[in-house]
Amino acid sequence: MVGKIPYLSLSLRSVFFAHPRFFINMESLGFLAGVIGSTLTMFFYLSPIKTFAQIVKHRSTEEFESLPYVSTLLTTSVGIYYGVTKSGLYLFTMICAMGALIQLVYVVLFLIYAPPKIRAKTAILVGVLNVGFPAAVFIIAQYGMHGDLRIEVLGLIRAGLSTAMFASPLVAIKRVVTAKSVEYMPFLLSFCLFTSSVAWVWYAILVRDLSVALSNGVGVVLGILQLVLYAIYCRTEVLPSNESDAGWQHKPLLNEDNQDV
Repeated sequence: MVGKIPYLSLSLRSVFFAHPRFFINMESLGFLAGVIGSTLTMFFYLSPIKTFAQIVKHRSTEEFESLPYVSTLLTTSVGIYYGVTKSGLYLFTMICAMGALIQLVYVVLFLIYAPPKIRAKTAILVGVLNVGFPAAVFIIAQYGMHGDLRIEVLGLIRAGLSTAMFASPLVAIKRVVTAKSVEYMPFLLSFCLFTSSVAWVWYAILVRDLSVALSNGVGVVLGILQLVLYAIYCRTEVLPSNESDAGWQHKPLLNEDNQDV
């Protein structure tokens, strides 16, 4: 009788967890990770709302940087194509689509309220990165590649762009270290970068997507770096400035000289 107890216990556990109410599989866990990642990523996309409210109120882009929004629009656009091409990435594709729409609004506001000279430079940037490059990727991938090759190439391109997008808040690191202040690196933005990256790595492992795992793995590392910097300098007295709300975005929109963008 004693020897039958482990078997009985195992059988009861198997029946218990096999019940639809308690059954947990990889697909369910992947969906949960995707929902968490999408929610946190949406917060990341919506975080500049205060910045753009200021732009609209003052009817000027002042010294705000447009490149983060242009590059994020590029990343999400390629992400949509990748998600549609590779089956099973429904949540990923959905958040990319929503992100692209939000970034498009930001970019349009920049083009409306930027001074004429900077507007022209920004328009060129948009034409190259948000029109020309995605169009070239689509044409080459759609008509020059097939099957797994297309998916792998799109995944590599998306991973590279996503890594660059994750690194964009780090333009403030030199200023943070020099000023010994986190005034230009908002905690919520850094924390959201870290937590959303962790969720997407979890999602990528569960759905077996190397591209999403690699790019968000970099996001985890960069998020940790930003949080470490915040922990080091958070108690330092904040220098007087009107830029605190803008954080890492409050840099020159585009260089006034003829340097390459």
